[in-house]
Amino acid sequence: QVQLVESGGGLVQAGGSLRLSCAAFGSIFSINAMGWYRQAPGKQRELVAGITSGGITNYAESVKGRFTISRDNAKKTVYLQMNSLKPEDTAVYYCNADIKATMRSPLYDYWGQGTQVTVSS
Repeated sequence: QVQLVESGGGLVQAGGSLRLSCAAFGSIFSINAMGWYRQAPGKQRELVAGITSGGITNYAESVKGRFTISRDNAKKTVYLQMNSLKPEDTAVYYCNADIKATMRSPLYDYWGQGTQVTVSS
């Protein structure tokens, strides 16, 4: 079984920084795209940032210039460095990854359990 385990959330003041990590565990043949989503109360889940296996990144307009996504393929881990945090960044952040468990298995979409990020004004 594949699991995505997130860490790094917490409470921070506006203008502060946090770094989220998400590591993949289990039977893994390969990992394609990885990303971070977030969901604020009463809102739909939205893409924050994504990164391909080759390192190509994309960001939501609201976080461009403040957040940086990166990955360590050897560690099967994706990171989200969040700087200049704003109260509107408050949400549960979810890690996502497209993973092949074996060479012959299809890509499956996996999600982490979510980690709370709260930015106080």
